[in-house]
Amino acid sequence: MGDAIKATDSYGRRFHYLRLSVTEVCNFRCTYCLPNGWKKSSPMNYMDTQEIRRLVFGFASMGLAKVRLTGGEPAVRKDLTSIIEAVSDIDGVNKVAMTTNGYNLNRYVDDWVSAGLSHLNISIDALNRETFLKITGHDRFEDVMAGLGRALEHDLGAVKVNAVLLRDSVEDGFKGWSDFVRNRPVTVRFIELMRTLDNAEFFADQHVSGEVLRGWLTQNGWAPKMRGIDDGPAIEFVHPDYVGRIGLIAPYSKGFCDSCNRLRVSAKGNMKLCLFGNGGLDLRDLLQSDGGLEEFQARVLGSLQSKNAGHRLSASNPGDTMNLAQTGG
Repeated sequence: MGDAIKATDSYGRRFHYLRLSVTEVCNFRCTYCLPNGWKKSSPMNYMDTQEIRRLVFGFASMGLAKVRLTGGEPAVRKDLTSIIEAVSDIDGVNKVAMTTNGYNLNRYVDDWVSAGLSHLNISIDALNRETFLKITGHDRFEDVMAGLGRALEHDLGAVKVNAVLLRDSVEDGFKGWSDFVRNRPVTVRFIELMRTLDNAEFFADQHVSGEVLRGWLTQNGWAPKMRGIDDGPAIEFVHPDYVGRIGLIAPYSKGFCDSCNRLRVSAKGNMKLCLFGNGGLDLRDLLQSDGGLEEFQARVLGSLQSKNAGHRLSASNPGDTMNLAQTGG
């Protein structure tokens, strides 16, 4: 890939990381996201493998070297392995990651790794079967944990566990999670609950500042590590007595957007300048055949110049994000 054109915005932020949704469908009913389950609201005309290949090729030509496949739940797509293979074969892409709820992980992780998956995030919001069922609406805790164990048998660049930070989590404390990573080479990342268009009541009841976790970590000897150039928004903490790490994604913290390095594209080829913004940039018409790279680059770069300095979550403005399934993990 050439070095002349790089994805940058008017604030000088350089983008290395593409978060690509491959489906809007999710088969879990998590209390904080889709408590009533996913419901079809528009045609499911998601990008096919060739469109995805062309899209990622375009972004890789602009210096985006890490691609994360998200959803919804990406594993509901029967062609997911082919998508991973297509993305991993693109020159310039050196990390192919995925975020999954883990329901099909134990069954397919071997195939995904063989196809080129290099990094994996698994959503696990509780460490016991009963609470897991209560939060997700599915009695799949043992399956998901088996999948985690299977994933750890592979030489992946990183295996991480995502858990939404809820008031219930604070009441239960964090010791169980720290014990979980004592001898496991995983990072457990707590994600501060975010306000969307459909979770106002739940947000008011369950939102807890990430500073609660940060304070607990500091008091118990955990220290933040330096972020990598293509890392996501998490601040990860390390402890000399623990193999694993604990991370925090705190979108309400001051300066959260200053180091933004990622772009998001929906399953239908719409690029969002900010997860909590309005509208987006349609790229799909440029993905119907090979060629047209210069037009792709020009459209993306032109749009990036109107990217805002940050979101407006603190003003209770989530843009047009309806639910957390749209955040793409």
